[in-house]
Amino acid sequence: MTAAIAGPAEPIALAEGDRLAVDGLELDVRVSARRKRFALTVESDAAVTLHAPQGRAAADALAFVRAHRAWVVAKTAQRERTRPLNPPKRLVEGEVFRYLGRTYRLAVDAERPENAAVRLVAGCLLLSREQSENPALGRSALVAWYCRAGREWAAGRLQPWAARMGVAEPALDVSDLGGRWGSYRPPGGGAGAGRMSLGWPLFQLPMHLVDYVVAHELAHVRVSGHGADFWRLLGRALPEYEERRTELDELGRRMWMGDLV
Repeated sequence: MTAAIAGPAEPIALAEGDRLAVDGLELDVRVSARRKRFALTVESDAAVTLHAPQGRAAADALAFVRAHRAWVVAKTAQRERTRPLNPPKRLVEGEVFRYLGRTYRLAVDAERPENAAVRLVAGCLLLSREQSENPALGRSALVAWYCRAGREWAAGRLQPWAARMGVAEPALDVSDLGGRWGSYRPPGGGAGAGRMSLGWPLFQLPMHLVDYVVAHELAHVRVSGHGADFWRLLGRALPEYEERRTELDELGRRMWMGDLV
């Protein structure tokens, strides 16, 4: 009888949704038929993702990750240092909220109408009892106040900064930008100066950091993207922009973004 000779085992291919453990690192796997090479990304929450071409062997992925382990460790540490620490708030008497760098206490007024607009009076943000007991209602009322107060304050800052930078003054609104501090949308058809949008959480920060975001978005009136011309224009108007950007990154991750407990 002739014995069959076994061939080499087929390499195990990576699959979408796999999770790899490599020398102390935990990685999520994303597979794409369009991808030609391996790649690594470290997400904002410090999770690590391996992007792999379809059909590539797990052994090849392990070798790739090990070859780039030092980069992953360094990038993960950086993400951990800068990951958001945004604390949730409670809609209770005495809870602290910030506006333009100063702290104010929440005051629940049982006599206020259920849907009354939030007001800042004598150092307190006044909320109705119904708003304090209904998280959706209370959050909506507070966000609306930040939008109103922020737009009123920023409207007075727009013209001086636009003049300093030599750009046209865009329309302004304050809204929920999903975690971004600001954005600029150029005019449709080339008419007008476009629209600047500022995120309501921005107005918890000190005035000089709000000014930095205003100046940053105004620079986009003239220069799209973040190339050398953009930073040169911003630097002429705000020479200390790098220090303010660093401070914004540090303080911004500690601001309230609307979560409630």
